[in-house]
Amino acid sequence: MTEHDKIKGDEEEFRDSISTVNEDGSRKWVYAKKPKGKWYNRRKIVSYLLLVLLFGAPHVYINGHQSILFNIIERKFVLFGKVFWPQDLFLFAIAIIIGIIFVITFTVIYGRLFCGWVCPQTIFMEMVFRRIEYWIEGDWTRQKKLNKGPWNGEKIRKKTLKHLIFWVISFLIANTFLAYIIGSEELWKIQTDPLGTHLGGLIAIVVFTTVFYLVFSMLREQVCTTICPYGRLQGVLLDENSIVVGYDTVRGEGENGRAKFRKNEDRKAEGKGDCIDCDQCVHVCPTGIDIRHGTQLECVNCTACIDACDHMMDSVGLEKGLIRFVSEDGIKKRTGFQWTKRVKAYTVLLTSMIVLLVFLLVTRKDFEVTLLRQRGTTFQTTSQGLISNIFEINLTNKTQNEFVITLEIENNDKASIELVVKGLTLPKEGRLKDRVILKMPMEAIHNGKEILTVIVYGNGKEIQRIDTKFIGPLL
Repeated sequence: MTEHDKIKGDEEEFRDSISTVNEDGSRKWVYAKKPKGKWYNRRKIVSYLLLVLLFGAPHVYINGHQSILFNIIERKFVLFGKVFWPQDLFLFAIAIIIGIIFVITFTVIYGRLFCGWVCPQTIFMEMVFRRIEYWIEGDWTRQKKLNKGPWNGEKIRKKTLKHLIFWVISFLIANTFLAYIIGSEELWKIQTDPLGTHLGGLIAIVVFTTVFYLVFSMLREQVCTTICPYGRLQGVLLDENSIVVGYDTVRGEGENGRAKFRKNEDRKAEGKGDCIDCDQCVHVCPTGIDIRHGTQLECVNCTACIDACDHMMDSVGLEKGLIRFVSEDGIKKRTGFQWTKRVKAYTVLLTSMIVLLVFLLVTRKDFEVTLLRQRGTTFQTTSQGLISNIFEINLTNKTQNEFVITLEIENNDKASIELVVKGLTLPKEGRLKDRVILKMPMEAIHNGKEILTVIVYGNGKEIQRIDTKFIGPLL
């Protein structure tokens, strides 16, 4: 067996276990070398913009509302100043479907790029917590040495400082996520009120802070490699045309495989690939994989290996791009991205769903009105000989204005409508539930029923019309 065959055989062994687990099943701690390069600089820009958005959005108000709010407790949701209530649940269902289709489409085309560039877990881990770790403990070799060394003053000082900062940042993250649920104003009230008045909330914050702290100090890349289902999902979504961070095996392995670099050698004449087997792509990987093995579930497409490889190629005078964004077909056939039938189908479906959602948002009503006969009731005969029905009216106001509600029956001078409670006031961004009584003479009812149109006015302006069925005796 040649050395090249041995390498090929070894490359398949990685599929037997994940990169962060030793043969005995114990945790293999990943010490990632500090990355640098153009792709890393681009990731930093994207990451810090997203972090500003994440921490800033709860404190930005549009039309008097928090820009983004998911108040599950009060069943009130706000997106960019627009308020959504439970009656708009179908819009959220469509939005979730669009999100799923988008993730599928994006993964089919670009692989797991979302994980490395947009996912909050990766952004916090790589651009916040790990950078703090580099600042306090040094690069990967220093971290190894520190962890293996005795618990002296330096180690205690560095570990205490690091974990204290980790805890403080986790506390800020927990509060930020809470602001998205209960609102930044309510959160500030809880923070400034006496401690005893919100003891339950304090306990919840401490619990969430602890969870975030453990995720970023202990679990780390395990979230991406074993917990997150998206990594498993990509296994059935990727194909040979998907653009991923890939190692060019044709160029890198050559005829006789990769080999260490030697000065003044003719690698092409010797059948050697361009890969100089420096392992820099492995050292910088935050999930501990070897990209030269091919596409792997643990790869989050963070591009750290691209920067490391480009740097080494440039250092030895070889062409950059040995590791790059490329598809399997792109490596084998030297072709670019292909708009396959699969990609076109997903794109058409995604576009159609987005158009549908936009249409529904544009035509969305500011009021919701239902008028239903009160449960368990039927018609009654009044002392004046009129037939009466008791109805329950439900109104939802999605605007910021308060309305005085009046009701009127359209084109039927024989029917009348009365309020059980005098004066209906619909609060801004609120709901109103009350009873009304509809009355008609017996002779005006045909075949025991009559369809009436009730006009709902708010501050004297018509806001909605609703048809309801009035019932009476069969004559």
